[in-house]
Amino acid sequence: MEQIHNIGTQLDWAVLVIYMITMLLFGSYFAKYNKDTNDFFFGGRRFSWWLIAMSIVATGISSHSFIKYSAMGFKYGFSSSMSYMNDWFFVPLFMFGWLPIIIYSRIRSIPEYFERRFSPFARFLVTVLQLLYLIGYVGIGFLTMGKAIMPLMPEYFSFFGYQIHVTLMGLIWVTAAITGIYITFGGQTAVIFTDLVQGTMLLVAGLLVFFLGISYVGGWDSFWNLLPKSWKLPFAGFNEPAEFNSVGTFWEDAIAGSVGFLFMNMGLIMRFMATKSVHEGRKAAAANVLFMLPISAIVVGGGGWVAKAISVMNPSIIPPDINPDSVFIVVSNILTGPGVFGFVVAAIAAALMSTVSTLVNAASAIYVNDVDRPIRIWLKKLSRDKHLPEKKAMLVARISTVGLTLLGVLAVYAFVSYPTVYQAHAFFHATLTPPLMVAIFFGAFWKKFTPAGLITTVIGGISLMLLGNRFPYELIRPIAHGTPYDPVHPYTYMSALYNLIVCVSLAVLTTVFRRQLKKLSDIIIDSKKHFIMYPIIGFTVIVVVVDILVAVLKLETFSLELLLTSTILASFFVALISTHYIKYDAERQTQGLTIWSINKAMEMYKGKKVNEREGEVVKVHWKLIKDDNDDVVNFSERDMHKMAAEVGDLVYISDARKYLGGLKSVHSVYGEPHNEDGIVYIRKRHLEHGLFVDGRILIAEKEM
Repeated sequence: MEQIHNIGTQLDWAVLVIYMITMLLFGSYFAKYNKDTNDFFFGGRRFSWWLIAMSIVATGISSHSFIKYSAMGFKYGFSSSMSYMNDWFFVPLFMFGWLPIIIYSRIRSIPEYFERRFSPFARFLVTVLQLLYLIGYVGIGFLTMGKAIMPLMPEYFSFFGYQIHVTLMGLIWVTAAITGIYITFGGQTAVIFTDLVQGTMLLVAGLLVFFLGISYVGGWDSFWNLLPKSWKLPFAGFNEPAEFNSVGTFWEDAIAGSVGFLFMNMGLIMRFMATKSVHEGRKAAAANVLFMLPISAIVVGGGGWVAKAISVMNPSIIPPDINPDSVFIVVSNILTGPGVFGFVVAAIAAALMSTVSTLVNAASAIYVNDVDRPIRIWLKKLSRDKHLPEKKAMLVARISTVGLTLLGVLAVYAFVSYPTVYQAHAFFHATLTPPLMVAIFFGAFWKKFTPAGLITTVIGGISLMLLGNRFPYELIRPIAHGTPYDPVHPYTYMSALYNLIVCVSLAVLTTVFRRQLKKLSDIIIDSKKHFIMYPIIGFTVIVVVVDILVAVLKLETFSLELLLTSTILASFFVALISTHYIKYDAERQTQGLTIWSINKAMEMYKGKKVNEREGEVVKVHWKLIKDDNDDVVNFSERDMHKMAAEVGDLVYISDARKYLGGLKSVHSVYGEPHNEDGIVYIRKRHLEHGLFVDGRILIAEKEM
């Protein structure tokens, strides 16, 4: 395939550079809103639904979306939108199940949920998987950005007589440096507000290219008639070709990818955790699936569709054998003039920065909460009931942001061998999401799911997944729905189905037979033959290590039958070992942490019984109490009556200017009332976090 270089003009470069500098300054501006790690990671949990919905668009439409869906649109037509529209049926489970659980449990990371729900060891396993997932996702983002900018670059620069060749990895290192600076200082608030700008830019850019393309080929009728018949179909072929088919897209994208993205992507979860309430989070999720996703499908795929029409009309302008990953950039350059093309490329940069900054911020949150803190506790540098001083925690957060950005660049090397970004992304989803997805789903929706079930799912499931990766023809082909076997990248999509089957099977079997496992464990305890557990543990460790070596080094030392039998036996031992050693109180550790106890979760969130009476939103002026810094605010009796509030209820106060989206706001608790109607007394801490402006009216509403 032809690699494009030197497209665009100096004006395009100027637009791109100005955009990059503007975003750096814009992101850095919001550093003043980062008073503590709660602000840095969760934006103070203060924002309105529309701001979060727009931010989700910017995060969901990553730079890889423009590149990979345009590539698939160019090769296969409207069916490229399949993978963008196939996750709506899981959204209600998120809105009414997982979202209230993560908000009301006040967790700071997904691994923290797993410690409360299961055990510290479960938290450790999930932390490892989460970091691998997020860093891998960052790597995909950098790879896409490099491929997007590459066509603009010359083949080499001359510098004092030396030729410096422009390479993909060189470009990636440069873009990583810029993105790293922006997110290191701005935090979650910077991410959300820059997403507002970036989301608007990428929607405008994608629609602009699509409609200019239709005009270029002579209008809608001409565009429609130029497309081959198969390009007009809403679905790809059932099981062909190997690189893009309906059944593979469903299992990899709709199930492993989309559900994984919605439920286990800590970056997206943190975006919802930045909303001011669960209700606002639900509105953001609904707006996204009902309005934003259909528009986004056109935005990211339209470039490929019009490129195909132009290719049919005049192959000398867009050759049929063009590199698919370059097609969006090439068609944008053809359809737009100097400067506007720079805007389009800047929009792709916007997509990258919004996605990568989200993921790096999320990975940093997990590092601070689930790696740094446990290590300090283990080294006795921090007691379990205390937190790191905020100034020090912020420093750790920013340093970890830099380190995780570097790891994201290194992760690119794992994906560069794939012919398209779409296939690299599919392999990534299919490999990393199934164990975590099963763990989250069963943890939140199945009260009987036990620590043994989770740990067996992760350890045993990954071992069986490794065997599937090493022996795809033998293990995946029987369930591959007839999709062709690609010896270089075998069953990139259908491996998602195999991985889901092995993980779900282990989770269900371990949970269904939990009583039998407990009886077996009790027999070992009663007989005082604990030593029998040591060879069981040793055997299990050896099997897992062998499975890893066989998959990574492509060893042929052992037969599949031997490996499969020993891995299934080791999975049973993992279930037994977990049941034997992990202390688990099923009643206590499911309270407020499953969908079946949401009301209890609300009471735990508030700390007392929930006040469900409907109240009004009131407008008030604020006065500062300087000599008291308690986390309470005081309204008049009349205003509290309007809000149907009682002393001890939770309240949300924000600047009345709605276009701020909650930027200047705080959460607090109702204190004793006074008699000055229209006045709220706040403390110094509220002024520092809310950054309220003197003389500006506030609005207040009861939370619960």
